[in-house]
Amino acid sequence: MKEGRIGRRQFLRTAALGASSVALTGRLSWAAPSAEKSSSDRPNLVFVFADQWRAQACPERSRRATGYAGNPDIRTPNLDKLADESISFSHAVSCCPVCCPYRASLMTGRYPLTHGVFLNDVRLSNDAVSIAQAYNQAGYETAYIGKWHLDGRDRTGFIPKERRQGFKFWRAMGCTHNYNNSYYYGDENVKLKWEGYDAIAQTGQAQQYIREHAGGKPFALFLSWGPPHDPYHTAPAKYRELFEQKKLVLPDNVPSQYRDSAQKALAGYYAHIAALNDCIGWILVTLRQLNLENETIFVFTSDHGDMLFSHGEQNKQRPWDESILVPFLVRYPAALGRQGKTIDMPINTPDIMPTLLGLSGLDVPDTVEGTDFSGVLIGSEKPADNDALICCPSPFGQWKRENGGREYRGIRTKRYTYVRDLKGPWLLYDNEKDPYQLNNLCDSAEHSKLQNRLDKVLSEKLKQTNDDFLPGWEYIKKWGYEVDQSGTVVYTS
Repeated sequence: MKEGRIGRRQFLRTAALGASSVALTGRLSWAAPSAEKSSSDRPNLVFVFADQWRAQACPERSRRATGYAGNPDIRTPNLDKLADESISFSHAVSCCPVCCPYRASLMTGRYPLTHGVFLNDVRLSNDAVSIAQAYNQAGYETAYIGKWHLDGRDRTGFIPKERRQGFKFWRAMGCTHNYNNSYYYGDENVKLKWEGYDAIAQTGQAQQYIREHAGGKPFALFLSWGPPHDPYHTAPAKYRELFEQKKLVLPDNVPSQYRDSAQKALAGYYAHIAALNDCIGWILVTLRQLNLENETIFVFTSDHGDMLFSHGEQNKQRPWDESILVPFLVRYPAALGRQGKTIDMPINTPDIMPTLLGLSGLDVPDTVEGTDFSGVLIGSEKPADNDALICCPSPFGQWKRENGGREYRGIRTKRYTYVRDLKGPWLLYDNEKDPYQLNNLCDSAEHSKLQNRLDKVLSEKLKQTNDDFLPGWEYIKKWGYEVDQSGTVVYTS
């Protein structure tokens, strides 16, 4: 057994070095993996992601490089232990920080204006090799449990197999945030109910799947929770009782007039997080009991953050760190060891698919636009100050134009945030000196050279991603979406 682990570790190092050279010379052409790389030599993948869990509400280790002090109110012992054994990307960025665009980029490794899901409630097409299809080609079993939200306006209907992006095992529904009265579908058009708090029931289903597939083909399991997305006060009572609203510490960028509202929201938000912390623990125990933890890539992350009254704002889509930064922990003891460490290089949503494929020793399809950073994870490649693109192609829903929503493009580097809207430069923050983003340096004479440099970097990034930065209505017209005045989808073909 020991020799097998060493052999796999060496295999992964070779694969990651190959991935590094691809980054310099061009992408690998997509093909099924060679027969000599047996599927029995592949690691399992368990990818767990929450909805609207911001980086500022995660263990100290994964906040360390962001400049935020440790939050004494967060109670996540299982997540803390996971962080101690994981590689944490302290600057994990949600490229287009809202539900459907993130999920489409996760599934395809593409940017929003390539896959076309830059609004909520539009359907992801099948014109790219999905992450499930890539793992299927390598001989994996694939599974999806929980919130899907990639099938258009009907959030509660049956999703047929041809619209599941290749996932074989299916226990999912489009979207609901009624966590205590939640439903799902399997392979038949029969609505089934998650009993109790749905994240706990979904976690139980994930544990069952892992037990049933232990010792067989490698598997890639995706578990998608709805919490801690609002409504905030619907976690089970035992978790809500842990948090006393008036004693909760607020970040410095919450205006005083929102103090009470922020504390009330955070009490419920943290209760959801405490429940999900238990869920993480249960999955990790299952992997350990089945002797799978060393040979399993375990990822914990989120689709985007939540403003929670920072800067007087709520929800997501915004370009501030509370919206765009998410936790991103990767544990894979066989190849990465158990000594936790933090990588402060930004990693973006489209980078997730190629990085996981690289870490699994698989080729990256040439439909992918993101970068394979598996070499950074295993240490064969040095972290670089990757410039992560952030965008809002067309504001909608909870960030309507009438309440400040606007198109923007920006970059989040290890140190800086720079953002343009359609009128020109909008935001510039030195996040090292100003971690709460209270001092906008945009258009100041003192920082003109910095702004010009970052503006050039952003322009190059837009060129690389074929983004002309047009008004949102132009993209809506191009993709044939029908929206109301707020930009919210009312019909898609």
